[in-house]
Amino acid sequence: MRRTFSPSRRMPDPPVYPLRFEPVYKEKVWGGRRLERFGRALPGDAAARIGESWEICDLDATSASGGGGEAAHSVVANGSLRGSTIGEVTARYGPALVGRLETGEGFPLLIKYLDAMENLSVQVHPSAEYAVAHADAHLKSEAWYVVDAEPGSAIWKGIREGTTPDVFRAAIESGDRARIESLMIRVPVRPGDCHYLPSGTCHALGEGVFVAEVQTPSDTTFRVYDWGRTDRELHVEQAMQCMAFGPAEVESCERRSHVAGMFTTVTRLVLCEHFRIEKVRMSEGYEQEIPYDQPTIWMVLEGGGTIETGNGAEAVDFERGQTLLVPAAMDEAKVRLAADTSWLEVTFPQALPERIA
Repeated sequence: MRRTFSPSRRMPDPPVYPLRFEPVYKEKVWGGRRLERFGRALPGDAAARIGESWEICDLDATSASGGGGEAAHSVVANGSLRGSTIGEVTARYGPALVGRLETGEGFPLLIKYLDAMENLSVQVHPSAEYAVAHADAHLKSEAWYVVDAEPGSAIWKGIREGTTPDVFRAAIESGDRARIESLMIRVPVRPGDCHYLPSGTCHALGEGVFVAEVQTPSDTTFRVYDWGRTDRELHVEQAMQCMAFGPAEVESCERRSHVAGMFTTVTRLVLCEHFRIEKVRMSEGYEQEIPYDQPTIWMVLEGGGTIETGNGAEAVDFERGQTLLVPAAMDEAKVRLAADTSWLEVTFPQALPERIA
């Protein structure tokens, strides 16, 4: 049965505070070491390829090809709640942390960084129809914000208009890279671009691209082509049942920017049924109240500062490369910036759709 918290705003004692979590690193054949530029101490030696950092996760199970088949629950890294899982903190604080969100099946987003030193596989995630029909598959709609990209880098997003499933399948079965690429839409990218990839979109992250990823809480992935790598399983049959054929939106999905104050600019990037992403830029030395009434995720891209509250909650410093979960209820909370700062601000629509499969 789903657990739904009441909308009460009464603060528990002691009050909750902005949470950082221990990153969950995933070694990938295509990964790199670019997270070290964010001040991360990565596991393994200098040759270890870290492809993913799971910043916030709350999954009872993962796929063998994605998360390794194990459960993945973020653990608090700061303050008096250090060592608690995200589920334990949610159960303790309820609406003070998550507002009106339903979290009976876990926190409703998975937040990552992806570092592609080589191309990721050409892949697709389950469509809604496929997920309903297959209990072990889960919807995985996602957005990529390009944090860094080598000159000439690109992603692949969607299948060229007019391509039929039979034509695409034949290309995949041929293993001919040029033939496969000719049917996919290659999109050059640069830092600051953002792309939304709804489930069912055939896609691949290209070499040299480092992205922040916001997605629905699933790691179900069907690979259709792996650029000549032969040591990983492909899932062509499943992928063909999920894949969307038809025109895709290939432009960066920045929608609008507006000046929220003399020292603040907000850029709308993505608004979909699962999440909303905005980029916030704020000037050094500026102090701003935090008016949230729902949990909000910050992925800090540049700068840093301190979040303080007036109710006895712990002040939390933050810096470039860190991810925060800012609670729904923090009375008189303010952010003070030590430098010009920008972050991705991830929030939720007024009502999330039913979680599919």
